[in-house]
Amino acid sequence: MIEIDPWGVADIKDYARLFTEFGISPFKELLNRIEEPHLYMRRGIIVGHRGYEEVLRAMNERSKFAVMSGFMPSGRIHLGGKMVMDEIIWHQRMGGDAFACIADMESHSVRGTSWKECKEIGLNEYILSLVALGFDVEKGHIYFQSENKNLRDLAFELGREVNFSEISAIYGFSGDVNISHMISVVMQNADILQPQLLEYGGPKPAVIPVGVDQDPHIRLTRDIASRMRMFRVEKRLDKSKKPHDIRIPRIGISGRSARLDKPYISIRAKQEKRRFTQLDREALEEIARRIKCPAKKYYEMHVDVFGIEASEIDRNMREIEEIVRAVEMEYGGYGFFFPAATYHRFMQGLTGGKMSSSIPESYIALTEPPEEAARKVKRAKTGGRVTVEEQKKHGGLPEQCTVYDLLMSHLIEEDDHVKEIFEECKNGKRMCNACKSQAAELMFSFIKHHQEERERAKEVLKGHEIYKRWFR
Repeated sequence: MIEIDPWGVADIKDYARLFTEFGISPFKELLNRIEEPHLYMRRGIIVGHRGYEEVLRAMNERSKFAVMSGFMPSGRIHLGGKMVMDEIIWHQRMGGDAFACIADMESHSVRGTSWKECKEIGLNEYILSLVALGFDVEKGHIYFQSENKNLRDLAFELGREVNFSEISAIYGFSGDVNISHMISVVMQNADILQPQLLEYGGPKPAVIPVGVDQDPHIRLTRDIASRMRMFRVEKRLDKSKKPHDIRIPRIGISGRSARLDKPYISIRAKQEKRRFTQLDREALEEIARRIKCPAKKYYEMHVDVFGIEASEIDRNMREIEEIVRAVEMEYGGYGFFFPAATYHRFMQGLTGGKMSSSIPESYIALTEPPEEAARKVKRAKTGGRVTVEEQKKHGGLPEQCTVYDLLMSHLIEEDDHVKEIFEECKNGKRMCNACKSQAAELMFSFIKHHQEERERAKEVLKGHEIYKRWFR
């Protein structure tokens, strides 16, 4: 069994097995439905997703959706973190309401980073690079966990829906894990759901771009989002033998519906753990009123809607879900959509294995001197053969090459150029020294340009009142 740990995952080789064990869907199945896919999507760098269909539908219909991800300020921003930033920025440009969290509470509780260091690293490493890469601060939201009262209030509410045993089972926590570390988990759940609060326009599909190691957070948050709902909407198959009597005298609904061996939609109370209250009953009755379909039946804790053609069931489901969500919010609920996620594969470390912030030679920081970045590229592990003769005869292994990974993921925009490099390596026409020289030159130019953009980002941020205290 594969184990994934958000704070110390090992390198993952078998993504197909991982998806099977954890129920992650392959992303490539959605690719032809995306108008202008990001290069991470086109090149198979984003390998999987959970629930991205809702986000994609909103994107294509030009309706509201959000993108959110976070960064733990415990070290330098490197190319692995840039991947998340690129995905946030792409979704923002596609119309998403964009949120970027500096997870200082997590860093303080898990890594022991001081509050002062959290602020300095968060600003000087992460926020500046995010804006330099293209994040629109006029439209987006950048925040520190510790400074966000809405977030802390939401985390407190979410904490009522999860217990110590569950968190321990998901994350493998032992008895010596500090309470602050556990609280940081609920803070991350709140980070993920915060874009759906009324303060930010209310419930909407939201995507969280992350590495596969963060999947435990996504799964837990989706579970909590479900528990926070007052009702669930389900598709069921009508197997009854008699017509349905429909009578709700108090709200003026009555009649009979023909017995049809077709799917139907059921709206059911989510109050399994507590008594079905008068408030719940009133909300359910209001839902029944708003559903404009004569073939429906009201029960004590659910409403069933019949007579829907199989071809129309999904459209009707979405319409009814919107009714249910609106009523929930009127009666004090949250109406959360289940958050979606995209999963990108890990960047290969320059020395082999996973790129890790604890091994400086394994990564390239966006803030290190361009000359040093180029030097690291020239020393990087490749997928070449032992000798030039073997390379020419057998070809290289670009899929195992950290230099090719850099070119494909960060340094070359044109898909045809990337394909050409891959094929020349495989057929022995391309030698490692030439490839390293090209990559080193491109890396030098990229880091130099990025650092120039970071200087401009300082000026952009200084013009925003909310950020002034960070530049004192």
